[in-house]
Amino acid sequence: MAQTADRGMSSFDVARMRVDLSEMIGARAQKAYQPHYEQVVIRMKNTGAPPVDLVIVRGKRAYLSSRDRPMPQNPSSFAMTLRKHIGNARLVSVRQEGFDRVLYLKFEHGRGSVTLVIEMFRDGNVILVDGDGQILQPLTSASYRSRTLKRGEQYSPPPSSMDPREIGARGFFAMFGESDQDLERTLAGKANLGRSYASLVCKICGLDPRSRIDDLDEAARETVSETIRGLIEKADRPGRAFVSGDPENPSESSFSPFDYGPDHEGEQSELPSLSDAIDLIFGEHDANALARRMIEKVEEESGGGEEDRLTRRAAQQRIGIEAFSAEASSLQKIGSEMLASWAHLEEIRKRIASRVTIIGWSGTVDEAQSAEWIKEIDPANKTAIVYMRDQNGAPGTGVEIDVEGTIHQSAQKYFDKSRSLKLKAKGAEKALEETEKRQSKINIKAEKDKSKGRVDGKKRTRKYWFERHRWGIVGQGRMIIGGRDSKGNDLVVKKHLSNGDLYFHADLHGAPSCSLKRLDGLVIDDSDVVSEEGIARLLLVQSIDGAPDDLQSLGDSEKEEAATMAACWSRAWGAGSAAATAFHVRPSQVSKSTESGESLGRGSFVVRGSRGWHRDLTLRLAIGLGTVNGVPLPIPGSPQAVSALCERWVEVRPGNVKKEKAATIISKSTGLNHDDVLSALPPGNCELIDNGLINWH
Repeated sequence: MAQTADRGMSSFDVARMRVDLSEMIGARAQKAYQPHYEQVVIRMKNTGAPPVDLVIVRGKRAYLSSRDRPMPQNPSSFAMTLRKHIGNARLVSVRQEGFDRVLYLKFEHGRGSVTLVIEMFRDGNVILVDGDGQILQPLTSASYRSRTLKRGEQYSPPPSSMDPREIGARGFFAMFGESDQDLERTLAGKANLGRSYASLVCKICGLDPRSRIDDLDEAARETVSETIRGLIEKADRPGRAFVSGDPENPSESSFSPFDYGPDHEGEQSELPSLSDAIDLIFGEHDANALARRMIEKVEEESGGGEEDRLTRRAAQQRIGIEAFSAEASSLQKIGSEMLASWAHLEEIRKRIASRVTIIGWSGTVDEAQSAEWIKEIDPANKTAIVYMRDQNGAPGTGVEIDVEGTIHQSAQKYFDKSRSLKLKAKGAEKALEETEKRQSKINIKAEKDKSKGRVDGKKRTRKYWFERHRWGIVGQGRMIIGGRDSKGNDLVVKKHLSNGDLYFHADLHGAPSCSLKRLDGLVIDDSDVVSEEGIARLLLVQSIDGAPDDLQSLGDSEKEEAATMAACWSRAWGAGSAAATAFHVRPSQVSKSTESGESLGRGSFVVRGSRGWHRDLTLRLAIGLGTVNGVPLPIPGSPQAVSALCERWVEVRPGNVKKEKAATIISKSTGLNHDDVLSALPPGNCELIDNGLINWH
């Protein structure tokens, strides 16, 4: 019921955070930072109080913190935009959008007002909006069905959910009367409470979460509505917050604005505010954001797999830790030596200050050129670099002192820099631990997968051209592709049906247009690279050896395989047909041209002339395990073609197993990406007949 690291903030948490942030009304925004791509920090200053940071972690949380946190020297473009528009601006209002996870922070300055919108749902966003509602800059540009978050666009809030604050008892009763779900789901969805707090309401009311709405009497409904109103009222006013679990382990801890009582499972800590509670759990992690950013600058798209990237990242992290620690130690040593040499340094400082009073900064700079203990003077910053004594009493290490300050203050600057570097080193050490843990997990998983004949089939950012379509192999590896929809049908015919290819189509309305490629296909990789046992190593080629000039001359068996694939991709499969009919023609027989008065819809074509018919086709195909140019992929096609190239394969026939479940079975058995397997399966329920793909060894 409390919110964990994975779940972010609930609507109740956002309501309480609105109260927390409202206490900062009147404070001015000093500077904005972006220490990590996921994090924005705005330093706020209230009269008579020390600065405090508003920490925003995209899609997760927003809270106030007073922790020390290293900041980047060079601000990001988003941080610069924030500085331009809210720098020295005064916070004048904080509001929640209905009962949604959205906060609006309004700032005013001499030029008008701007609003910082913090969206804390899904991936989240931070959007700066001017007084007219126009987006000045979003943290991340995005387009949705109902709105667009881009610079220059008018800001539109997300579709609003129901606000329980606006619903009286009668409203709750009406809502219950319209629901066909159980109590918990009704409260979670229709009442916009979320699953956790819906469960809490049921617990407080002593009601079974699975109770039917119709079974609730009027007293129970009144109790539920009063409980919800009570929680909202508590969230809408200042109050203490609570942390459950182990704050040292964010994944096993939670925060909430509510005390769940003595029967709450696990230990519970009480904090002055929700910001304090969140800071207790996530503060250290968020304060080390810059260190994480520095050590994560390994290009994700660089060559090699995740293992290679982690190795490079770990090396960078170790270098960073060593550099941070060494510099921190050096600065701390200098600060200590300055305190030990206080009398000597103070004498030099007083001498410089005295000469500045008498002859000014310019004259003092000129005099200092011949001074034994002064290296240089900086009038702009009113500082000087002077020498401490070495072991022999001669000028040694040069240190910077503040001419108008004290030696203790100057030494403190070195201590502060040392402390900041130690924080960076600490953050880098934690990141290295995570990297090493990830490396260990990958190595263990790789060994397990290898022993089970599984491949590394992670989701890819780029795919082969043919994966946009239905695809498979027939014959000795020749490729056939088919449209997934009307747009895909147009693309197959216009772009991928060339002279010498063959056009295939099931004898059913709405069946995909298919092209049997003359030259494109998959062949066995005969290089010296050692392949894993049971995993076919294949190459994508565009020049199949021995390809005829015209596929019309192909043998009947390969044509029938192609016709069967076309039929398997049609609605004949989903209808459970035992057999189907398809035909083939030359590309020249397929046209968009119609007779006078006729029209064709998108994805439809006119086929003229004689057709090559394939009747009584048995609906079946196969999926094999292989790599295509090194990328693990399910290899779909006719059983004849797949079994010839792949040692491990499964035959697929119409059956009673749901397509999603079949994909899961194959994915778990092979390591192939679930979406890739799902894309390779025909459109309907099926039966799997294993040939070493599922049960290996």
